[in-house]
Amino acid sequence: MILYSLRCADDHAFEAWFKDSKAYDGQVAAREILCPVCGTASVAKAPMAPRIAKGGGEENAAPPQTYSNSRAAEMRRMLGELRRHVEENSDYVGDKFAEEARKIHYGETDGRNIHGEASDDQARELVEEGIEVGRIPWLPRTDS
Repeated sequence: MILYSLRCADDHAFEAWFKDSKAYDGQVAAREILCPVCGTASVAKAPMAPRIAKGGGEENAAPPQTYSNSRAAEMRRMLGELRRHVEENSDYVGDKFAEEARKIHYGETDGRNIHGEASDDQARELVEEGIEVGRIPWLPRTDS
């Protein structure tokens, strides 16, 4: 596994794990990596500083970079707002998403905004057919 620092075209920085560099290259070429802030698939590796052990064990290792609690809370808030907006402005079609998206794309039914579930394979097939779709990382609802 390899961790890459990535940056989107809008200059949002984020990190992602990949099996190897070939897996990263394939996912970038297929436009499968999306910026968690703006959703664009236009991403590239950001410059990274190597972590070189200086000897003497773990005490010399650099601490891992993590999002602060306030940054994570802000991202959760923004994803919650996005979910609310999508749900208020589109029809939920459940696991029939791919089927409904095709019907709309090919003019078999009236055009409208929809949301639902699709597998990775279904989403990839829709994109290959030229059907514009976006994938949103839904967060579970909380009662608190």
